[in-house]
Amino acid sequence: MKRLTIPTLLAVALLSGCSSTEKVIPDVPPSDLYSTAQQALQSGNWNNAIERLEAMDSRYPFGAYSDQVQLDLIYAYYKNDDLALAQATIARFLRLNPTHPQADWVIYMRGLTHMAQDRSFMHDMFNVDRFDRDPTPSRQAFSDFKYLLERFPDSQYDADAKARMVFLKNQLAEYDLAVADFYVRREAWIAAINRCQQVQRLYPDTSAARKSLLLEKTAYQKLKLDKEVSRTEAMIKLNPVK
Repeated sequence: MKRLTIPTLLAVALLSGCSSTEKVIPDVPPSDLYSTAQQALQSGNWNNAIERLEAMDSRYPFGAYSDQVQLDLIYAYYKNDDLALAQATIARFLRLNPTHPQADWVIYMRGLTHMAQDRSFMHDMFNVDRFDRDPTPSRQAFSDFKYLLERFPDSQYDADAKARMVFLKNQLAEYDLAVADFYVRREAWIAAINRCQQVQRLYPDTSAARKSLLLEKTAYQKLKLDKEVSRTEAMIKLNPVK
């Protein structure tokens, strides 16, 4: 028998609804069920809201509340840190409603959800620098916000998306700088130079790009490449670390 993968199980759960909610949510008219879900959302009771919204999504998948229920689920999953479910619901919604009036908000939420995947409660609490972690969620978030700006240039979420892109760009630059520093400490000079040049090429207006020149100079010195050392020193003078 073919085994179901986790993504497959997740998709099945989303399409069929959460069976556990059928046991605990009373069979009431959709208007009443949606009203109680809205009350839970407004009070920040995310688990309660999710239970009722999932029940509606399962019982009335093509009803009058269908689109709004999915939009509410995206928000509730995000607030409850159910990020995989939020991403799956976003993908489902955009697949079924590519021209929906709130498609810009859904794409914006996709970016926020990707950003949240790069978040840790303990690291937030103690302000731990984690630029050495996997940058994939940040890259995906940057791509989401860029797509939002390109597709919906007049969206009300554009200003916030631009601000988040600046933050993400600096975060990604710092990640690449940390990798370059790692290579320097390992005396992998060519790899360090290549990563420094990547920082300068992709993120030229960041502090990390200026700092990378110092690492690049060190690598050139170790390789005894005097011409490149002089060129890098000139670049450092033009772009001093602030």
